[in-house]
Amino acid sequence: MSIFSPITKGSLGEDYVEKYLRKKKFRILNRNMRNKYSEIDIIAENKEYIVFVEVKSRTGEYELRPVDAVSNAKQKKIMLAAFCYIHENNISKQPRFDVAEVFLDKNTFKPYKVNYIENAFSQGGDYAVF
Repeated sequence: MSIFSPITKGSLGEDYVEKYLRKKKFRILNRNMRNKYSEIDIIAENKEYIVFVEVKSRTGEYELRPVDAVSNAKQKKIMLAAFCYIHENNISKQPRFDVAEVFLDKNTFKPYKVNYIENAFSQGGDYAVF
């Protein structure tokens, strides 16, 4: 039985993605921001974008990719939460929605692979809130 809970695994993945973003010259604005619509794992910005990142950490093999766990319903919630954050903080940068897939070693829980997907989904169709 693992001593690591799903929350701990998620936090380890988020730590790794935060370091990755800092190396890419992003400034981290918030982690695990919650509002009435959803939680956003990481909010970061660079000169051009404000980026809302959903982090999916996994150990072992899965039939579906972690990004596939970000359903249309989850995307809608993230976009609504992002809209509120942008409005409340008077942000004028272009929003972008990214997904980071973090693969953790099942024994050590150290990340061995990250697949960072820029523009994993966008504000369009019925969910156009910007």
